[in-house]
Amino acid sequence: MKEFEDIRFYNENEVQTALQEYKRHPMVKALLQFTFPEKSYSEIETVLGECNSIRDFQTKVIYNSVLKVIEKSTEGLTYNGFDKLDNDQAYFYISNHRDIILDTCLINTTLYEQDLIMTASAIGDNLVRKPFLMALSRLNRNFLVKRGISPREMLKSSMVLSEYIKKLLLEDGRSVWMAQREGRTKDGSDYTQQGVLKMLAMAKGEKSLAEYFTEIKIVPVAISYEFDPTDILKMPELMAKRMKEEYVKSANEDFNSIMQGAMGNKGRIHINAGEILGKEVFEDIEKEHTSINAQLKAVATKIDQHIYKNYKLWPANYIAFDLLKNSENYADKYSDKEKRQFERRLSRRVDVKNPLELNSYLLMYANPVINKEALYEEKS
Repeated sequence: MKEFEDIRFYNENEVQTALQEYKRHPMVKALLQFTFPEKSYSEIETVLGECNSIRDFQTKVIYNSVLKVIEKSTEGLTYNGFDKLDNDQAYFYISNHRDIILDTCLINTTLYEQDLIMTASAIGDNLVRKPFLMALSRLNRNFLVKRGISPREMLKSSMVLSEYIKKLLLEDGRSVWMAQREGRTKDGSDYTQQGVLKMLAMAKGEKSLAEYFTEIKIVPVAISYEFDPTDILKMPELMAKRMKEEYVKSANEDFNSIMQGAMGNKGRIHINAGEILGKEVFEDIEKEHTSINAQLKAVATKIDQHIYKNYKLWPANYIAFDLLKNSENYADKYSDKEKRQFERRLSRRVDVKNPLELNSYLLMYANPVINKEALYEEKS
C-alpha cells in the first residue's frame, strides 16, 4: 500500500534482489562468515539463493546468526511464559529496551523455537542510515519509525505508523514488537513512554481504548541481561544528564553500540513473556479514568508493573544494590566470588573515587531491584 511505502519491510518478491545486491558488501559478508564459519563463501551464497522470503532469510540465516552470538558472547538464553500463547495468533509484544538490535532478535529466536508467529519489529530510521543496514533491517522484517522530524511531520508519521501496525496485526495476522520507549534505557530503570501508546491508539477509530487494546492483544515482555556489554558506552550520556549538560552523540556511536552489544559479554539472558493484558484490565482503567491521556498513563503503568514483576534479577543486580546502599540486604543472593568479580568489572569501567560516576554505574544494575521492591511495596 502506497501510504506505507517508505516505512515497510521488503515484499517477498524483493528478497532475492536485495540479497544479490548486498551479499558482497564487506559488512554483510562479515556477518555471513561469522554465521557460517564452516562454509565456503560459495556455499553461503547457495544458502542465500534458497531464501525466497523473509521467513527463509530469518530462519536460514538470522536465526543462526543469533545462535552464534549466544554461543560466543553469553552463558545461555532462557525464556518462559511463551508457552501460554497460541501459535496461530498475532500479538503486540512491548518490551523494555536495552540493546539496539539484540532485543528483537532474541525475542524472534524465542518465538521461532516456540513455533509462534514471529514479529515485524519497529526500528528508528536514524539507526539504518547506511544502505546495507537498511537492507538488512528490511530483510529482517523491520519497519521504520521516523526520528528527528518536525512536530507536524511527527503527527502525520505517527498516524501512518499506527495504521500500519493495525494492518499488520489485524489484517495480516503478523505479530509486532515495539520497545516501550524511544531509545534504549541507559540507567537501568525501564518505563513505558505514554507517547508510544498514544501513537498505537491513533488507529482505534470509533472503538474505545479498551476495545482496541484488547483486540490487538498486548503482551508485556521483560528482557534481562546479566551484564550490559554497552554499559561503559552509556556512561557519557548518563553523566551529561546528571550534570545537566547537553549530550551530543558521536558520528558512529549507534553503530559502535550495535557491534559491542552483539559481541560483548552479556552473561546469562532471560526473556519472560507476561500475561496478555485482557479486557478486564482496560475496562477497569476506563472506569477509573475518563480522559484518554489518563487512561494511556494508567496502561503505561500497568505495562511497567508487568515488566518489573517478570524481570529476572541476577547476582550483579543485587550486588550493585548493596554497594549503592552500603548494605547487605541481598547478601544471600550472591557469593563472595560473584561480588569480587563485579567489583573488578566496576573498577575497570569507572573511576570508583568519583562518587557521581560510581553512583551512575551502580544504578544501571541496581534500578531493576529498586523498581521491583517498589512494585511489591505498592501491593502490600
